[in-house]
Amino acid sequence: MSRISVVSPETANAEQKALFSAIQSQLGMVPNFLKVFANSPAALQAFLGLHGIAKAGSLDLQTRERIALALAEQNACEYCLSAHSALAKGAGLSPEEIAINRRGASQDAKAAAAVTFARALVEHTGEVTTTELQAVRDAGYGDAEIVEIITHVGLNLLTNILGKASRVEIDFDRVAVGSAA
Repeated sequence: MSRISVVSPETANAEQKALFSAIQSQLGMVPNFLKVFANSPAALQAFLGLHGIAKAGSLDLQTRERIALALAEQNACEYCLSAHSALAKGAGLSPEEIAINRRGASQDAKAAAAVTFARALVEHTGEVTTTELQAVRDAGYGDAEIVEIITHVGLNLLTNILGKASRVEIDFDRVAVGSAA
């Protein structure tokens, strides 16, 4: 059971219902973690705004999902790992690639550099080395894409923290942290 209230469509106020309607139209559902966010419509709007901006960047969907998988595993967020495993599959990533991403790597060399850099950002709370920064540049990422990777790290940390703090009920097929082969 969630340790922070999950706003239901039945108990939602007008502002929360409008947000839920917008989410439903885009995703076909309102995931439970967004129902937790809805306790503060301002926080939910901020998350959705940042998510929309990050989605509009130049990083492709598969790379964004690879980063999300690696960080959910690194931060031991079972909710996010379950959600992003489903999203990654929908984005065309194979089960083998998903397992590799969870371990902080990728079969795609360029994506592997982004995932490695994202994990280093978390591990070192932003204090990455010049070598780590150069490695992501050497893989073909420019400053704009590096800033986008950092943005996705921040976005994923936010959702990982919310998922863990709230212990929100998982509404995707459950994927256990540490179960990647």
